[in-house]
Amino acid sequence: MARGLEAKLRFLSSRRALLGVLSIGAAAALAACSGKGGLFGDTPPGEGPRPSPNSTEIGTGQIKIGLILPLSATGNAGVAAQSLKNAAEMAISERDGQNIKLLVKDDGGTAEGSQAAAQQVVDEGAELILGPLFGHSVGGVAAIARAKGVPVIAFSTNADVAASGVYLLSFLPESDVDRIVSYAVTNGKRSFAALMPDNAYGTVVEASFKQIVPRRGGRIVALERYPLDPGKMQGAVRAVAQAAGRVDAIFLPDGSDAVPAVTQALAASGVNLKRLQLLGTGLWDDARIFAEPALHGGWYAAPDSTGFRNFAGRYRTRFNQDPARAATLSYDAVTLVIALAKTQGEKRFSPEVLTNPAGFAGIDGIFRFRSDGANERGLAVMRVGPTGGEIISPATRAFSTGR
Repeated sequence: MARGLEAKLRFLSSRRALLGVLSIGAAAALAACSGKGGLFGDTPPGEGPRPSPNSTEIGTGQIKIGLILPLSATGNAGVAAQSLKNAAEMAISERDGQNIKLLVKDDGGTAEGSQAAAQQVVDEGAELILGPLFGHSVGGVAAIARAKGVPVIAFSTNADVAASGVYLLSFLPESDVDRIVSYAVTNGKRSFAALMPDNAYGTVVEASFKQIVPRRGGRIVALERYPLDPGKMQGAVRAVAQAAGRVDAIFLPDGSDAVPAVTQALAASGVNLKRLQLLGTGLWDDARIFAEPALHGGWYAAPDSTGFRNFAGRYRTRFNQDPARAATLSYDAVTLVIALAKTQGEKRFSPEVLTNPAGFAGIDGIFRFRSDGANERGLAVMRVGPTGGEIISPATRAFSTGR
């Protein structure tokens, strides 16, 4: 599994995950719909009736949409799934989803459960499937859906499971790497070293880093992988430390469980961290990163958190608890469904509509689906400070439509 949600579910509580409220069509329509207070803006138009928490259907509309979540899974997965279900209910209520009926199915967090749930929702007439949450479950859902011509918008962060007709509505590591490397090169950082975790997330990030750095005009001087055991990372740290005098920046794409220890090991190996620019991914959007003085001034890619804070406030008012960070995945997926159903007629979930190059705008910035099922996002660049991340390069507000 690629990261966060699928690597200890770390993504659920510490990262930013997700996307936003949604417009379609040309750039002008995109800008109009994303404004505050508009039809699909961040200010909800009001509250509607709330279905029973145990209901397997949300909404009473004629357009049926499957929603597959690991509701009975243990631990963080089940907690996140309930938060995703709650957020879907919020979207139906806040965004006037009276023409939508969500067919909610529990997959138990397993591939077999997801495949059975997919069969149920297509048999019940679903025009589109939202979910599942985990990469190992996407393939089975996709096979069932593809046979019926039903598109899937999954919540996995594993880009390997994306495909034509199977779109990922999550934050992918590749977007972070592209944004932070591009910004670094633009600001004079041309020579890079990197220390990456020896896990699935590190594998994904390494592949992207090796492609993007030369594409943006930089060069990689040293790249090492370190094991999860902090006591065994010294070899990798020493190799990067020996190259530190020949680089402008060190890329540390990991979360708060590891990055402080890595920076301490680099300093102990004689690296002057103040001379180099430290770079990270959205996993740095974490209070424990901000509390580490050695990381102050580091740069990382992430969305502006204002949208999530507003969403979380409404969620707390409605459910008397905090949402999982991933909750906006289902909120915005359902909001997108509502918007497309209202504006696109019979072609509402067709590939040409879902992959509109103008994209969609929302809570955490703009995004668009690619024809291969992956996505692109407009991310900001943040600077680490003692009180949190400070935006130093705002997120792009519109995509170039010349892909």
